[in-house]
Amino acid sequence: MPTDHLSFPRQHARTQRFTLGAPRAFTVAPDGSRVVFLRSASGTERAQALWVLDLEGEPHERPVADPAALLAGAGEQLSAAERARRERSREGGAGIVGYAVDEAVGTAAFTLSGRLYVADLRAGGSSPAPVRQLDVPGPVIDPRPSPDGRYVAYTVRGALRVVAADGSGDRAVAEPEAESVTYGLAEFAAAEEMDRSRGFWWAPDSSALLVERADDAPVARWWIADPARPAAEPARVAYPSAGTPNAEVRLFAYPLDGTGRTELGWDQKRYPYLARVSWDAHGPLLLVQSRDQRGQLYLAADAATGETRMVHADEDPRWLDLHAGAPARTPDGRLVRIADEGGARVLAVGDRPLTSDAFHVRGLLDVGADDLLVQVSAGPGAEEPETGEIHVLRVNELGTERLSTEPGVHGAVRGGPVTVLVSSVLERPGQRARVLRGGEEIAVVASHAESPVIAPRPTLTRAGKSKIPAAVLLPSGYREGDGPLPVLLDPYGGPHGQRVLAAHNAYLTPQWFADQGFAVIVADGRGTPGHSPAWEKAIRHEFTATLDDQVEAVHALAEEFPLDLSRVSIRGWSYGGYLAALAVLRRPDVFHAGIAGAPVTDWRLYDTHYTERYLGDPAEDDGEVYARNSLVTDEGLSAAAGQHRPLMIVHGLADDNVVAAHTLRLSSALLAAGRPHEVLPLSGVTHMTPQEQVAENLLLLQVDFLKRSLGMA
Repeated sequence: MPTDHLSFPRQHARTQRFTLGAPRAFTVAPDGSRVVFLRSASGTERAQALWVLDLEGEPHERPVADPAALLAGAGEQLSAAERARRERSREGGAGIVGYAVDEAVGTAAFTLSGRLYVADLRAGGSSPAPVRQLDVPGPVIDPRPSPDGRYVAYTVRGALRVVAADGSGDRAVAEPEAESVTYGLAEFAAAEEMDRSRGFWWAPDSSALLVERADDAPVARWWIADPARPAAEPARVAYPSAGTPNAEVRLFAYPLDGTGRTELGWDQKRYPYLARVSWDAHGPLLLVQSRDQRGQLYLAADAATGETRMVHADEDPRWLDLHAGAPARTPDGRLVRIADEGGARVLAVGDRPLTSDAFHVRGLLDVGADDLLVQVSAGPGAEEPETGEIHVLRVNELGTERLSTEPGVHGAVRGGPVTVLVSSVLERPGQRARVLRGGEEIAVVASHAESPVIAPRPTLTRAGKSKIPAAVLLPSGYREGDGPLPVLLDPYGGPHGQRVLAAHNAYLTPQWFADQGFAVIVADGRGTPGHSPAWEKAIRHEFTATLDDQVEAVHALAEEFPLDLSRVSIRGWSYGGYLAALAVLRRPDVFHAGIAGAPVTDWRLYDTHYTERYLGDPAEDDGEVYARNSLVTDEGLSAAAGQHRPLMIVHGLADDNVVAAHTLRLSSALLAAGRPHEVLPLSGVTHMTPQEQVAENLLLLQVDFLKRSLGMA
């Protein structure tokens, strides 16, 4: 269907927020000969296929594995464990949604409908590469080739197994002793909050595996029911809510020769969280955290004896963040970490910081023989902070060099002499993946993503005395002198969620709302990432500070933009949903209507690793911190008694992250307090809303609610 006949809500839903058809999940061969990636056939096709861009000779793309051909027209079937894994990673695609490769990037392993496939990535020509289905027990999760490509390790029903790449010799390496035990899978807290989805790691010489053993027997069981299907049995999930026990996690080394296992030991009582694991030429490297996340140890381990020794220790009076790609080690064995030092977030090698406070280091992208690649934004010491920009920086002992030069949001993947630089900018839709060798562009990976039917026109600025990063969007047809506009704040506004970005697609939905007659504000107050450690950690015990910054932003921006402060609304999802409900309940003098999507309303019902990092252990709280930050306590509801503002609460009933109990408890508390409100339950919907009809109509219903609530024609 031509896109010019589609409404934006329909196109936005059908393209899964314009992500379908775009290349992603890049891997570069260490010799620079090829780039592997995933991409669907069009901007509306959900099924991802595996592709290779050959760089020897004239660069050309070739398909490796097409899910439609491999499944021969049969529908894709997902196990409950695979659906949960995709929910943790917010994966809304289909087909080949992930893959793993050997060290030479010559062999790839992936799953389809729980079946294990191995593909040869070296095959040339225009014909598809050889792909083999291995006859192993299923449903398979997370297959990973050994570094030498001879074996594939995978998990199935809580067991870790290994099979030769030719399909022979399949055997169990570790099998669960009880229903509550899994081997080779990340536990809920790691997958949901630590950004660690893996539960096993190969030795670099392919002789052994490090394997996580997780026992969730201590974790409370919750039931996720589908009220629309009363005959269906509720799903039983192990959910570690704040203040309750986590899964017990241990780590074992298993030699492939079957000579027995060795447990890697550390003070697990003091440092129960296994946050990061890697295994390089210098041996295993672990990062373990205390329960309160104010202390962590970097441990070098001996896989043969199980002994560990401390390489470095970090402490922070508020909390310690985890960072993508870190820790790691240089080829000569020095520890590479991202640390908060001197008021800045820096890259450190050994005991020496290699970056200054001009940069805020966000993640480690690659460790090379002579340099490191990191992702940065402007730090507290930057002379001219670049609002919403994220860049790739090359770092070594001699200094720093920016690899990305165009204003925008950039990331990179490197292999040997070749780098794939993925860039988003304000002036053009989508992402552009450029392949560089020696700094020169040698190819561009094609994108089949659709172009949006609208073009956003954000103004990026800094608001108020606090210089809060913000974007302001006015209706496309607005002209100076047309008069003030009703206001819609559209924040995430909390940890892990930066919304003010110098990228075109970041403002598609805000622009659509603006075109319905609003002045839309997106503001990243304290607690949001990408600015400075002090900015992020200012919300310790005070989530309400995130609301204060939204208020400051809207009042400051009213001095520069045509904002009607007598008609101010706010919408948000997840933490943004909490913030929207907090706004209309605590500050009805500022906010006149709100839409709270999947809000956390009682922080005692949210998970341990996230909640306790910011609010502490509720068992050690005298009741003040959790009550002050809750929406359902007397304190949460009495801040503005007598002033009732329209509030719509939206929640997916199948949500196993922010469970529907949050909305139900808030609704009950509002009813008891005599506060009118609306509840929109979404049957069968999780914390994501990938269903096309749901996603489209949800936008339309929100506009209708806001216009009714603000008295707009």
